[in-house]
Amino acid sequence: MLALLRVVASAALGLAVLTAGGAARAGSGQPTSWQVGLQESAAPVMDNLAAFHNFLLVIITLITAFVLALLVIVIVKFNARANPMPTRTTHNTLLEVLWTVVPVAILVVIAVPSFRLLFFQQDLPPADLTVKATGKQWYWTYSYPDSKFEFDSIMLQDKEREKLQPVPPRLLAVDNAMVVPVNKVVRVQTIGAEVIHAFAVPSFGIKIDAIPGRLNETWFKATREGIYYGQCSELCGKDHAFMPIEVRVVSEQAFAAWLEEAKKKFASDRTPGPAAIAAAGLAR
Repeated sequence: MLALLRVVASAALGLAVLTAGGAARAGSGQPTSWQVGLQESAAPVMDNLAAFHNFLLVIITLITAFVLALLVIVIVKFNARANPMPTRTTHNTLLEVLWTVVPVAILVVIAVPSFRLLFFQQDLPPADLTVKATGKQWYWTYSYPDSKFEFDSIMLQDKEREKLQPVPPRLLAVDNAMVVPVNKVVRVQTIGAEVIHAFAVPSFGIKIDAIPGRLNETWFKATREGIYYGQCSELCGKDHAFMPIEVRVVSEQAFAAWLEEAKKKFASDRTPGPAAIAAAGLAR
């Protein structure tokens, strides 16, 4: 019994430490060392995902505590020393009804907000901007069809990264980031050039496959300016770990200025080819 209490106390202490470490949650736009919890939300979809996650955390904590309490009761009350003459009861109608109805009720309680969130993610609102992200081996190409230009986004080598101030995070910084305006609905269309990739930005709550021959789409609405990072989240080959996603959220005025500059910088008839692939291979 004493040993059991020690185990329970240790578990409680560990939970308290994890709860206290909540301040070490991921920062806005990127992961943080020793983080606990999800990255800080910067979009309505992620707000809902985080709320649903916290709701489920409460439910599974209560279930775990209930099961632990039952185990303790069984160990203490029904061991051979405390109960030398075990009961011969084999059926209990009330218990059988309860352990059938209660789990079904719990699943229904979980399903309602789950479906609501799923519909919220899949029902794309009218877009203010469309960006097409093409996953390639191993970098991203972003196309702005309304402005008729596109560009490659390749991970920075360490030497290139260290020249920037402030120094961007390793394995996440790129040479050309996707740029979008704040508080605008952005439709993201994804497709794979040769194998399956996945476009994922945790702070926006988006993750969608980029499949060759199929155009998928999702959306986000960034509510704060800043730099937000993601990565390809599908095992796509030997350099899967080196095709990050960088999204810069700027004001409408800054976006309009960037758009005019980008139209001049990136030719609409540019054909990405071996040079881009070679550059991606060297960015290690």
